[in-house]
Amino acid sequence: MNHLNRTYLSDTDDIMDIRRDRVFKAVFTRNTPESRGALSKLISALICREVTVETITSNEPPIDDLRERQIRFDINCKTEAGELVNIEMGLNPTRFEPIRLEYYAGKLFTGQGIRGSEKNYDQLKQIYQIAILAKEQFFADQVFLHSFEYYDPVNSISLNGRSRIITLELSKLDKVVDKPVKETSAQERWAIFFEYLTEKSKRGKINEIIEREEGIAMASKELIEFSKDEIERARLISEEKYELDLRTRIYAAEQKAERKGKLEIIDLLKSGKSPEEIIRDFGSE
Repeated sequence: MNHLNRTYLSDTDDIMDIRRDRVFKAVFTRNTPESRGALSKLISALICREVTVETITSNEPPIDDLRERQIRFDINCKTEAGELVNIEMGLNPTRFEPIRLEYYAGKLFTGQGIRGSEKNYDQLKQIYQIAILAKEQFFADQVFLHSFEYYDPVNSISLNGRSRIITLELSKLDKVVDKPVKETSAQERWAIFFEYLTEKSKRGKINEIIEREEGIAMASKELIEFSKDEIERARLISEEKYELDLRTRIYAAEQKAERKGKLEIIDLLKSGKSPEEIIRDFGSE
């Protein structure tokens, strides 16, 4: 793989959006050396330490499972040192994403088996819960990459624990994407690749990144192959339609509730109730 035959993108290439979790998982879990190598390089870049993915745990639902469209296709894997990594792409994360990540980081850590007379706490391995967040911003700064761990902010002391939550916010790359590729870090190159891959005006920059970053070159090659799969493309269109229809129904329901609420308030005011009484009445619903 040191002499990888790189595949570059042209302006006419119709590439699937890797920010969609189904596509993301497909690229990084295909049964090829390039796919496994790309996953190892991505994780290494995000945790700032070279690792090799040894095993990937299958966690997909059956293909005919009706809940499939509601499942986020995360990747559970283990490094050669036994560290546990869960990495996922969130195209439309909810406002509960930070607490959600904390919940699953806890499950990942406590899911390790240390029962038995020969087991002890020191045998617990490092775990990484990694989320690549395509839309929305969750932290007030303009830093796109955060690594969280247990920490005493008052006394500036780390617990030196073995759980870490890493977030990559792709919506914070406005200044990063304008940097010359040779001046970017590995984390910045991966972020630009994810966020701007489908923008044809950025294909030149993406190709520069492919030239410099072997892991991204491997991921790009796998994505190009996956994008040629007509069955997967049809499935992705169906999934996008389902999501858009669902968001439209939710929006319509919210608008209807808002209109109903306004009419009820007007009726209550006409009946002589005070604003305080109205607020109390709505709060009890």
